[in-house]
Amino acid sequence: MLFRLCIVCAWIDRGGPDRNALTYVAADSNMSLYTKHCFAYRNGSIVLRTSTHRVRRAAVAALTATLAAMTAVLTAPAPASAAYSSVAVYASTVNGDAADVYHPVTGSPHDPWPVVLLLQGANVDKAQYSGYAAKVASYGFAVVVPNHFQVLFGQPGLYATGAQAGWTVTWAQAENVRAGSPLLGALDANRLLLLGHSFGGAAALNLATGLCTPPFCAAPAPAPPQLKAVALYGANNTQPGTGTTPPVSNTVPVALVQGSADGIGSPANGYATYQVVTSPPKLYASVLGANHYGITDAQNPAGARPDLSPQTLAQAQSVETAARWSAYWLRAQLGDPVGQAWVYGFGDLVDATVTTEFAH
Repeated sequence: MLFRLCIVCAWIDRGGPDRNALTYVAADSNMSLYTKHCFAYRNGSIVLRTSTHRVRRAAVAALTATLAAMTAVLTAPAPASAAYSSVAVYASTVNGDAADVYHPVTGSPHDPWPVVLLLQGANVDKAQYSGYAAKVASYGFAVVVPNHFQVLFGQPGLYATGAQAGWTVTWAQAENVRAGSPLLGALDANRLLLLGHSFGGAAALNLATGLCTPPFCAAPAPAPPQLKAVALYGANNTQPGTGTTPPVSNTVPVALVQGSADGIGSPANGYATYQVVTSPPKLYASVLGANHYGITDAQNPAGARPDLSPQTLAQAQSVETAARWSAYWLRAQLGDPVGQAWVYGFGDLVDATVTTEFAH
């Protein structure tokens, strides 16, 4: 005797939930075994994924409840987290730093977009994040990507700092009322979120904990009260040369998105950092086959430290995957039910390139 449930699932492709996707779950009579089938129309083809799982009765019941909840959310006429199909970018200045600002394009009324600051990796130019930033923006964010120059180790270069968070809040407040601003009245300056890559991820982690650890922080810069969550890529809290990973006493939710082939910020150190994040919600998402530059437009950007560990995942796919998980994590921390169901529910079941661990 089988228990059956059919629902619409969120198969993300080309920027949004695909309502041509169908999940079918069958469990045996004692609910100890279930088989999951997911059909989706992707890139002109019907895709079928099948997986069989042996779990406890309570786990299947929880899965059923999650999927049933998603039916109501994803079959709604216009779910809050539906991705935008078009994104624009314009040049701006944040506290003297040249910045690119990515935002959705729509002619329809919308709630003000939360502001996302992307803190760059060491000597990685802002232009290298165009694909990643645009993808994150398509989930309903205004994404600000500055170039911040400072002198470290006796050399001038592109090095992010935690003070940029407060500067970005000030910029958003002004940009939201500036005559001629492409985002006039469209920003929610009371909700700031952080993305951080490598060195910039370490700077973001400093903000999330209230610490100031050189060289990622030149002077104490308290996190602005508008900061709601952070998502890091290729970053960790392991001390170079010692192998020790101090506790991360975070004051906001933290996600670590990690390439499994990262040869600079190792997966072992990334996972060790996740384990010592003290306050949920927290997420560890491993992207299979991505290396340290899985979110940049090209591998080993000029001027940055090269990753000698080759990436096996297509660059466009790693960028899209990391952006999707980062965006859904941020949306989940803002209370979006689709983001929460993706991160805490079935996202890693339908995403073959990602495995996750989380607490919330």
